[in-house]
Amino acid sequence: MFPIGKKSGSALAAWLRGLDAPALERILAARPDAATAPEPRSVGELADRLQRPASVALALPRLTLPCLQVAEAAAALPSASRDDLAGLLDATHGERADGLAAALEALADRALAWSDGDGRLHLAAPLRNAWGSPLGLDAPLVRLLAGSSSDDLARMAAKLGVKPAANRKEQRLAALVDHHGDPARVAALVAKAPAATRELLERRAREARDQPPPIIFGAPQTDSPPAERWAVERGLLIRDHYRYGPARMPAEVALALRGTGWHAPFTPVPPGVRSVPATAAEVEREAAAASMAFAAHATSVLRVCAAAPPARLKSGGVGARELSRIGKAAQCDEIPVRLVLETASAAGLMARDGDRVAATAAYDTWAEQEPADRLAVLLRAWWALPLTPGAGRDEDGKALPALAGAPPCAGCVQARHGLLTAAAQLPAGEGAANPADLGELLGWLRPLADELPQDATPFATLIREAELLGALALGAVSPIGAALLADGGGAADDAEAARALTDACRRLLPAASGSARFGSDLTAVVTGTPSAHLHALLDCAADRESAGAASVWRFSPGSVRRALDAGLTPDALAADLAAVAVEPLPQPLCYLIHDTARTHGRVRVAAAACVIHGQEPALLAELAAHRKLAPLGLRQLAPTVLISRTPPDKTLAALRAAGYAPVAEKPDGTVRIERAQHHRAADPLRSPLPSPRPPGGRPRTRRTEARSASAGPSVDLRALAARLRDAPQDVPEPDPYDGRPYASDTEEIIAGHARNLSFTDVRQLAHAVDEKLAVTIEYVATSGNATVRTLSRLALDAPYLNAWCHLRDDERVFTLSRIHGVMPE
Repeated sequence: MFPIGKKSGSALAAWLRGLDAPALERILAARPDAATAPEPRSVGELADRLQRPASVALALPRLTLPCLQVAEAAAALPSASRDDLAGLLDATHGERADGLAAALEALADRALAWSDGDGRLHLAAPLRNAWGSPLGLDAPLVRLLAGSSSDDLARMAAKLGVKPAANRKEQRLAALVDHHGDPARVAALVAKAPAATRELLERRAREARDQPPPIIFGAPQTDSPPAERWAVERGLLIRDHYRYGPARMPAEVALALRGTGWHAPFTPVPPGVRSVPATAAEVEREAAAASMAFAAHATSVLRVCAAAPPARLKSGGVGARELSRIGKAAQCDEIPVRLVLETASAAGLMARDGDRVAATAAYDTWAEQEPADRLAVLLRAWWALPLTPGAGRDEDGKALPALAGAPPCAGCVQARHGLLTAAAQLPAGEGAANPADLGELLGWLRPLADELPQDATPFATLIREAELLGALALGAVSPIGAALLADGGGAADDAEAARALTDACRRLLPAASGSARFGSDLTAVVTGTPSAHLHALLDCAADRESAGAASVWRFSPGSVRRALDAGLTPDALAADLAAVAVEPLPQPLCYLIHDTARTHGRVRVAAAACVIHGQEPALLAELAAHRKLAPLGLRQLAPTVLISRTPPDKTLAALRAAGYAPVAEKPDGTVRIERAQHHRAADPLRSPLPSPRPPGGRPRTRRTEARSASAGPSVDLRALAARLRDAPQDVPEPDPYDGRPYASDTEEIIAGHARNLSFTDVRQLAHAVDEKLAVTIEYVATSGNATVRTLSRLALDAPYLNAWCHLRDDERVFTLSRIHGVMPE
């Protein structure tokens, strides 16, 4: 997967050597993976890194639609110049010519396409191979005839009346390629063909070849149909040497038959977005309302999950039933619940704990922060999340679980970034009249971004997520969205970007409210987001009825008893509520607290399996004679003592259901305080699983942890570009027999055993071993199966490499000689 052809790499290296330092710096900025440690020491090594398929795959999702269209057209032409490409795309003048120039410049800035001294365009080999049949065309003639014999080529040339320079295979093939490379000669030849043959050729030229030729089992065809034979004899159709499968039409022939009026698709102008006035104040006001509501929903959802961790399905993830339970308890819809769960998990606030998903210790720290700081943590997680949290249905309309551990999706990240980029291109003071129009513009900016099958309009779910978070408001980018766009994603900018995002959230979200307004109807109303202390106090003594811009709690005898069971005395509870009250506590609430306290604890339950005792014989006699309590099996041992055949917890519940207010007692006779027990997951393993950063930092995942570890100190791209420009053209590979030592013993040991690795890959692997970094390898097992694996905790034991394999989620031993490629994680 990783090795590349020497010819392509040499052409790129030659072109890079002709660039100045600023041009190299632009390429390094657009392809940051090529500058990761260890830094490339020469332009040749840089070209090797830029040509890796994995590196090209990282650059493709960031290309716009015209860039991909230009690249596909160049891949379809056997040998293209800029003029050939302009003619194929109908971009010879006007804004289409300007669009072609901009696309070629963008591809050159990413070292994906460049021109040589003869004006011929070159594509990076992995980019050229990205299309199986670019523009629906088959392979060029030179490739289709590569397996033909010299005699076959001679008969074909004779039918065409072509005289090669010499009677050798190379000259005969060159003559045929030259003949078919002239569209006029191909068109004139087809015009002389029989009617059936001409009809066959024209039909084949119009049909897009979207798939490779099928593999046909059985006996080969002995002869071609009459209409096809004429074309095969003249190279207009090429049959496989063994006559399996249908005849294939060379790309030159298909383009010639499509005619000069046919052009490859090219869309240099982005789709228009109808805009309406949206002042900065209006956008900030709308974004503040949305982000405040989401912060309140996030607090409620995670509080529900912390109190009662959701169960995981056997197949993994949190199912629809648990999502419905959480949404009902938190009083919000399914999409906000999914969004909170996925971002909280990515931020390290939740983790898998057996068959449940529980809050981690980092959640407790997060819950004590201000609303703006809590929101910033979730926003940073959303911005780098390799999936779309709101995806609730698959292609068949079946419900998808949340936190299912789906494979990383680079297209989802690019869709998120492209959406805000699309909205940022609108004029200042204006927003999209219909946010769905932003989806169409996003499809132009990021054509490889992943759409969801559940979306009725392009990227509808993604747009909804951005609006819920306050990153998009009134069809325009909010201050929160602008802060996210300013985050370039580099490890060196993490702290600065986090501060900028937190500042933007603090400007929009007010500080947490620490006071409540208590009403005579036994309600408490909190405007804004309640502080953690106020939230915990009201949850302890009252039942929450609604949440949002204002939250409402209601007191009842049962809720007050819950506070008393938690160890609060009536005076302490009243004092705590008075401390957070805007006005003095209303009398009905004070009466409720003290009336509940008078009956609280009159009956105590001790564990003897169990014992009920009190100071009022009449009350104990009433309990023993109560019909509803008969299932407890109560028996009076003394005027103030009862025993029960039912365990203490069930006895307490039955007595409370019957209207009494008993308290539990410890074995030593003291009252047992009933505080809510919060289930917490163990801290995630630091390796191979990610360790959560403190709230406010970038969320840690396997990929981001390995990447930040491998990034090390920030790379000065300008200095690196200057060093590469002034470095020797070719750095010789180490050779201990010739006096050129390796940089480390690890390099020499690996180079002696990993015979399938280039020197650049040897350096990369040795650096990962010495610095204890994660790395991605292509490994070919003894069975011949090739896999791409991410490894961490590397330990060299030549000729073997011991490591933790993230693919198998276990320790594995790898043979160095079976490693065929290395890429930094």
